[in-house]
Amino acid sequence: MIVTADWYMTLAAVLFVVGAAGLLLRNNALVMFMSVELMLNAVNLTFVAAARAHGDIGGQMAVLFVLVVAAAEVAVGLAIIVSIFRSRQTASVDDLSELSG
Repeated sequence: MIVTADWYMTLAAVLFVVGAAGLLLRNNALVMFMSVELMLNAVNLTFVAAARAHGDIGGQMAVLFVLVVAAAEVAVGLAIIVSIFRSRQTASVDDLSELSG
């Protein structure tokens, strides 16, 4: 069996749907955060598969930039989640709606 870019695109679509479902259906901030990371990795897989199919390095360059943005997001996002957890003793996003002025 030959694995083509179509297989990788299908896998990326499944991963993206799982991440989107986790983001929409869960109310724990950490699970939602992991779901966003799963969606970003699905997009990275799409970039790499398309770049390999076209024989271009542009996809790998896009993945590099997405990984840099994801690393910054992890640093800031986890700091915010830990700060909220320390003050509220919960990571539920339903309780976070009370923070708006």
